[in-house]
Parts: sequence; C-alpha cells; structure tokens
Amino acid sequence: MSFFRVLLAILFPPLAVIDKGCGSVLITFILTLAGWVPGVIAALVILNNPN
Repeated sequence: MSFFRVLLAILFPPLAVIDKGCGSVLITFILTLAGWVPGVIAALVILNNPN
C-alpha cells in the first residue's frame, strides 16, 4: 500500500479502491455517504487486504 493510495483513501475513499472491483467501490461509496469516517475505514481495510 503506497502513500498515495493512503492519502487518496483519506481524501476520497471510493477513488482509492477503484481497481479492486465494482463491489468494493459500491460499498465504500455507500459508507462514505453514510459518513466520512466509515468510508475511510472501509477503504483502508480493502487496501490492506492482499486478495
């Protein structure tokens, strides 16, 4: 996980996980709409997952 990805996950979480698949982007987008912090946490968890 690069510094740029972490920074992007903090600023705009759905954009950071765009290459992880449609489901990840959708989940992160919904959580970001519900609140910024859940979206950031979801993006960081998805980025830390090696699969």
